[in-house]
Amino acid sequence: MSSVARVTEITARSPKSFEDALQVGIARATKTLRGVTSAWIKEQKVEIKKGKIVSYQVNMLVTFVID
Repeated sequence: MSSVARVTEITARSPKSFEDALQVGIARATKTLRGVTSAWIKEQKVEIKKGKIVSYQVNMLVTFVID
């Protein structure tokens, strides 16, 4: 059986860690998109204020199969 997939870019943030930002992004993506099969981390970055990391951000490409 053939299938068609689509890729969409998602950005998620967390004050805790990159791992938490990733979990937040995937949880949100799977609420809205059906058939999510994978994610590729495109970019990671941190926000720094007064010499301290205040948030972690991941930009990911999420793949989902189209019905």
